[in-house]
Amino acid sequence: MDKTRLYNRLFMAAYFILGAAIVGLLVFFIILLIGNYLTDDQSLVMSRTSVIVDEQGHEISKLYAENRDPVSLKKVPKYVQNAFIATEDTRFYQNSGIDLRGTLRAAVTDILSGQKAEGGSTITQQLARNAYLSNDKTWLRKLKEAAIAVSLERKYSKNQILEMYLNQLYFGNGIYGIEMASKFFFNKDVSQLTEDEGALLAALPKGPNGYSPIFHPDLALQRRNLVLDLMQKNGYLSAEQVVRLKGRTLGLNVTKIQTHPEYNTYIDMVKDEAQQRYHIGNDELMRGGYKIVVPINIQAQEASYTAFNNNGYFRGTNPTVSPQGAFVLMSKDGGVLAVQGGRDYVSGGYNRVNVLRQPGSSFKPLAVYGPALDSGNYQPFSMLQDKQVVYNNYDNYAPKNYNGVYTGQMSMYDAVTVSQNAPAVWLLDQIGITRSKAYLSKLGFNLPDNGLAIALGGLQQGVSPLQMAAAYTAFDNQGEKTTPYFIQAIYDSNGHQVGDAQPKKTKVFSAQTAWYMTRMLQSVVKNGTAQAGYTDAALAGKTGSTAYTKYGLRDAWFVGYTPDVVGSVWIGYDQTSANQFLSGSSDDAVRLFKSVLNNVPGESRLAFVKPPDVSDLDQPIRLAQVTDLSVQGTLGKFAMPALKLTWNSAPDKRIVYQIFEEQNGVRTLKGEVTGKNQYQIDFVNPTATATYFVIPYNPQTNQQGVPSPKVDVNWFSHL
Repeated sequence: MDKTRLYNRLFMAAYFILGAAIVGLLVFFIILLIGNYLTDDQSLVMSRTSVIVDEQGHEISKLYAENRDPVSLKKVPKYVQNAFIATEDTRFYQNSGIDLRGTLRAAVTDILSGQKAEGGSTITQQLARNAYLSNDKTWLRKLKEAAIAVSLERKYSKNQILEMYLNQLYFGNGIYGIEMASKFFFNKDVSQLTEDEGALLAALPKGPNGYSPIFHPDLALQRRNLVLDLMQKNGYLSAEQVVRLKGRTLGLNVTKIQTHPEYNTYIDMVKDEAQQRYHIGNDELMRGGYKIVVPINIQAQEASYTAFNNNGYFRGTNPTVSPQGAFVLMSKDGGVLAVQGGRDYVSGGYNRVNVLRQPGSSFKPLAVYGPALDSGNYQPFSMLQDKQVVYNNYDNYAPKNYNGVYTGQMSMYDAVTVSQNAPAVWLLDQIGITRSKAYLSKLGFNLPDNGLAIALGGLQQGVSPLQMAAAYTAFDNQGEKTTPYFIQAIYDSNGHQVGDAQPKKTKVFSAQTAWYMTRMLQSVVKNGTAQAGYTDAALAGKTGSTAYTKYGLRDAWFVGYTPDVVGSVWIGYDQTSANQFLSGSSDDAVRLFKSVLNNVPGESRLAFVKPPDVSDLDQPIRLAQVTDLSVQGTLGKFAMPALKLTWNSAPDKRIVYQIFEEQNGVRTLKGEVTGKNQYQIDFVNPTATATYFVIPYNPQTNQQGVPSPKVDVNWFSHL
């Protein structure tokens, strides 16, 4: 061959080699360009599980889109890392993200073994697919995967890539990342895993469902042993170690993911508050790895859930549809201790804690009695009108007492205790709707209503159980209403506090008014409409109901408080109709509330303590009729004629007895005594005949009782 032809061939070969190199470089740069375009650091930020804990650190719930707890590679034992490398990418530390030789070897191994023993994609490629791509088996996806893998290899070290990979993996059962997998399957941190346990975890990512050690233990065992063989083949374990490790069982200690339906309402309201108050959206909360400290009382939350499953508290006329309910219990300082949004509440469901309903008579202390006391013109024993009246200035509004009985007059104390309607409406008319609504606004109610029906809780839109509980904190806090909260503190994934509860307090009533209302509302529980059920805790509160027909109710309420906690119960149908309405009464709400209260530790040891600088409220004076009056002539001062009157005494020594003399139709008050059953009239005319009688008098209400029988007296005839 002549030199010219040889030179030409060498030139052509060099030309083709140079061309191939240029094309190769061009392809490489295209891959880099594509990889850089498709990758971003944000996609590698892994979802972290957030956790809700109580103030003692007890876990209440986890919030996650992917149940993951990322861990540093330093905490993963080297033999566990090796198990994944031997199984998924034996040349991980030698390749540059794409391993053609490893891919061909894996294909041959798979063919010879008859099963997919080794991975075809590198660990970096799998990370690329998990973080950026779908699992579609197309050439375009494989090209993108390779491009991203090369880009990742240029940006991150091998250890960084392996750490991200181990934290990205899905292990089945809703578990992501090796740390959470270790806790789930073995109830231990990843740092405590043994060789065989690490091998089992390395066996799962290829088929987390098919190789599940929970549902398919035999297949899982086979797959684990195959991983152990691969570790021996690649020099990570000796033959002796593998034989010994293969002899071990799976050794599971599964920590099941608990579901707690009793917490569903509370968790939803925590999510709502995180978004509304701290501007942390639900998606961020589910992925951000937050620690949320809540003021929940676990005993109260569980007791309320148990009560809501007791049909005895929920009596209705529809045999196939049970009445619903809502429950709130909060500390008087604002921390919500327990909530139930319904009897069958599911996450994200219809939350009746926030639903507006008619509060009935439970609204009276807020709309009428509190504002009236605060005006200074009325006291607990002020007499109120108790008559059936038509209020012409308010569209002929004509309220009625539920029992149809009217006494003419009644003290505020008694009107509150027995929940009489007519006195409440009369009093609202006296103080004015404008004054009432000003107080209601400070309590958190901005009502469009302008009628006297406000007194009885007959509202256009209604109020929610959470609003009612919050409003009653004003009576438990010396007149200050506290805003409720569900989040005590919230911390980000780095442990930095990003928010804490700062309850807002609003001054509504004077401390004196709050104390007077507490004493009267204690009477409601002890002697009035809230006597049903039992609790040994000091309790004040008010019932409420709205009638649907004369045979049943639309709504039943109890709102009450102890020296430490405030709460409300609502019972009713979501939709009341002729076929479904309450057949029970507000007694059911009272009994439910007390049943929960009895499960709150320490409540029975507390007592209401009168704040300083306020006057206490005595028990009401109950007048007893004088039925036995006798008169005896005697010698009084200076041995002059006198009359001694004696009558039957009453137990209450605060009663004032007024002694009257009547002559020729003229009545004269001769004197009065307090708590005694006798009185002496001096200097009487011994020859005159007069009539005497005694009238008991109540100094609290300034009301006289029934006069005693009259006695006609002549001094000589009664010696």
